[in-house]
Amino acid sequence: MTTMTIDQATQLRSLVRGAVAPPAAAADAADTPRGDPGGGRPRASVIAITSGKGGVGKSNVAVNLAIKLAAAGKRVVLLDADLGLANADVLLNVDIPCNLSHVIAGKKLLSDVMVAAPGGFQLVGGASGLAKMADLSDDDRRRLIDALGELEHAADVILIDTGAGISANVLSFTRAADHVLVVTTPEPTAITDAYAVVKVMSRRDPAAPDAGPRRVSLLVNQVRSPAEGRVVHDRISKVAKQFLGVSVLDAGYIVRDEEVPNAVRRRMPFVLASPRCAAAQCVTQLAIRLEQGVAGKFEAGGFFTRMSRWFRK
Repeated sequence: MTTMTIDQATQLRSLVRGAVAPPAAAADAADTPRGDPGGGRPRASVIAITSGKGGVGKSNVAVNLAIKLAAAGKRVVLLDADLGLANADVLLNVDIPCNLSHVIAGKKLLSDVMVAAPGGFQLVGGASGLAKMADLSDDDRRRLIDALGELEHAADVILIDTGAGISANVLSFTRAADHVLVVTTPEPTAITDAYAVVKVMSRRDPAAPDAGPRRVSLLVNQVRSPAEGRVVHDRISKVAKQFLGVSVLDAGYIVRDEEVPNAVRRRMPFVLASPRCAAAQCVTQLAIRLEQGVAGKFEAGGFFTRMSRWFRK
């Protein structure tokens, strides 16, 4: 194992144990009270992972990030909320005979559809190929919220792999999350669509003044160099600040690495298949950045309470 890999793993474990203090930017958020109704256990940080267009590696990022956070001692649940085109189970090569569609239909409990995934986290699978799941009614989404509410005090981190684009399903998750990670690639169309997602999320609704994530950050996937990742982030963040008044944080980059498509073909997460590869080291750095930047919670009451408020607006 290389010295860099050892140093990264040590740093991430130290963050989880609290040995590394959160940065000044997150210190005020760390004082935010957390909802804890009757359980004595703090609620989870909720990170929604989204993108403007498909094909940018969003689900692959979600799966491998879940493994890195779990390896650092976090209790992690990955919710595959790309409800009509779910594929996290394919990337992980796990069998999920039941999924969220069964929960929404009242046929299964959440505990019935949650499975242990390779890498030490829990997976809640979505449905693939079901058009109804891709266009849920408000009643369906309320039932989904009720079913998922128990997760907030059963995990340290909930990662939500949303669908791509700006559908009502996607917005319902991103507007209530503590942190939204927008994934893009250096391709012009992906950059344009990533900015469109940030723009839609930034809109304020007078009827729901607390709608909107606490933090938005950008991850640039499949870069040829670190400099390319910085250029893409700078381009989006400057335009978002100038025209939307929104700060887009820098979540870093993941380099283009042949080990990634090799692992996808093997149906094995690349941080497990090739833990020393360049892309795996980038995911470790992403986990560290998110651990530093999601120290606080949006407000007392929790993620699913905020989703309910958004539906009632």
